[in-house]
Amino acid sequence: MRSGGGGGARRFRWAARLLPWAVGLLAGVLALGPALGPGYVLRYDMVFVPDLSPGTVLEGADGFPRAVPSDVVVAALSGVLPGDAVQALALLAVFAVGGAGASVLFARASAGGGPVRAGTLAASAAAGLAYVWNPFVAERLLLGQWAVLLGYAGLPWVVGAVVRSAGLRPGAGFAGVVRALVPAAVGGFSSVVLTGLTAGPVALLGARREPGGAPPGAGGPGGRRWARTGLFLAALVTVALPWLLPSLTSGAGTDPAGVEAFAARSDTPFGTAVSLLLLGGVWNSGAVPAGYGEPVTAAARLLLCLAALAGWAWLLRRGRPPFGAGLSAAAAAGLAIALLGATAPGRELLGWLVGLWPGFGVLRDGQLYVAPLALVQALGLGAVVLWLSGSSAAGEGGVPPEGLPAAGAVRSPGGDGPPPEGGSRPEPAGLWRMALAVFAGLLPVVTLPGLLWGAGGALAPADYPASWLEAQRAVAGDGRPGAVLVLPWSAYRGIDWSGRPTVVLDPATRLFDRRTVWNDDLVVGTPDGGAVVVTGEDVRAREVAGLLRPDPGTGLPERLDPGALAGAGVRYVAVSAPVDNQFWSGVDGLSVVVEGADMVLLEVQDQHIKADKATISGLEVTGGLVTVGAIIWSMARSGSSLVFQCLGPSSGSGARKEIPK
Repeated sequence: MRSGGGGGARRFRWAARLLPWAVGLLAGVLALGPALGPGYVLRYDMVFVPDLSPGTVLEGADGFPRAVPSDVVVAALSGVLPGDAVQALALLAVFAVGGAGASVLFARASAGGGPVRAGTLAASAAAGLAYVWNPFVAERLLLGQWAVLLGYAGLPWVVGAVVRSAGLRPGAGFAGVVRALVPAAVGGFSSVVLTGLTAGPVALLGARREPGGAPPGAGGPGGRRWARTGLFLAALVTVALPWLLPSLTSGAGTDPAGVEAFAARSDTPFGTAVSLLLLGGVWNSGAVPAGYGEPVTAAARLLLCLAALAGWAWLLRRGRPPFGAGLSAAAAAGLAIALLGATAPGRELLGWLVGLWPGFGVLRDGQLYVAPLALVQALGLGAVVLWLSGSSAAGEGGVPPEGLPAAGAVRSPGGDGPPPEGGSRPEPAGLWRMALAVFAGLLPVVTLPGLLWGAGGALAPADYPASWLEAQRAVAGDGRPGAVLVLPWSAYRGIDWSGRPTVVLDPATRLFDRRTVWNDDLVVGTPDGGAVVVTGEDVRAREVAGLLRPDPGTGLPERLDPGALAGAGVRYVAVSAPVDNQFWSGVDGLSVVVEGADMVLLEVQDQHIKADKATISGLEVTGGLVTVGAIIWSMARSGSSLVFQCLGPSSGSGARKEIPK
């Protein structure tokens, strides 16, 4: 070996460590583009505001705590960083964490504990790119559901952690799973449900034997499988406590009308079922990327998905990854759930389930559940690239089917050192195979160009008007209790000052540092031109609506009754849109605090406002403390985080097989 071989091997190891994150970051920059610049991206559910207050989140509304803990984390970070910087980091984290996770999962599965070769690195990069560049990510991003996507980004990490836990003692395995669940913990309710669907079958249907043959504990394969499943469920419940405990006492109901409103719909010429297979089929046509539904791009996407599924089958047969059976079952189950809302009998079943127990409302948004299929297709495309590049699947050398051990020392194709500097020229056939492999790896971008550069400008940032910030400061400077009533009485509306027409959840609902009262009913258009009204969950909003009697067209009342508002605990009224009729003019008991073209803030001049004292329940505090404590403990135990779980040699107790004492 030449003297420079050791240095070359070290460079190769570092390249292998950094490549997964580089792929995710590059994909994020290309997809987000202008969204990473100054200003706030406002679109549908994605609402970031300057100086978000934790009180805004924890006291924001009655009903199911969907904004917990994602908005609590945003509020905490907003205390040290500008709000637009927090948003940019959150969006970029989706691509970086997701791309790196899929890349690492594929590399470890295909290497099977042996050397990670150059062809494997290229294939793993393709898997990472495919996982974050597909219709599911694009449509959820255009819906503004960044928290859901953050949980989606963590799925490969959780799958790997669940499999590795089979070779560890319970404490180390639990710590590893909790650490991998951090993105789902931040993402909240939907993210935890997706994670359970994806990794639960992996825990239950995982390999019968532990890595290395001998089990770390007694009980037989079946007992260890159930123990592993129980460990995973315990970790999942632990990270879900911040929203799970408050939801038990919220008394929130779920409107069965949402079954029809949120059912998967066709966004390609091939119908709903194939649209879901292609990872599309979102219920909101406004979230479909530009050009995606065209016949040419849809057909190309179909061919890509079929090739990826064929690659997944090849990987299952040759590489035998320990998560293969479980992940395949999760993908099939997710597709079946997504298809329920696309059929009349399925909608009836879902409506009956929601009426039976509000918790089944999570099944209404069917397209959400193709997330495991997205991971399957990403790994399958990596297998296609691996085959095209001429590299051998790990299964050819006898991959141990019983576990997913951490990758060993990363080596070059030549053995112990880096690729030789000299040597014969590559054969023309090899060059053609490599060119085809590179082309296949880039096909996700080629078949979905509508995601490029902020989804073609749809994710352009904007600055909040000065009148909005002035109103925020005025309310924050008033220490007296009392809620803020947000008008117009409509949850989603177009805003003119964002620079381009867009529909967004009224940002005024997040702007103030106290309880806001707003209309959380949701009106969703149907394919036949009609509309479905999904009743909200905030009981107080229903009471205030009876006092306002707003005009259905404008969402504004004819007059305001200060006495009635005071009785409902309202101290301020924020009119967050330009209005022609100043319905507050001449009303005794109302004074104008801020008046601008885009925001009017009114104060209720009543000394007897029946304001509820702002309180945070003990359940919320307890759940949050337990979850945060468990995450800190899990990271302290291993001395690492997701960032360091890369392809190279692992260290720490969570990375090796432990023998019971």
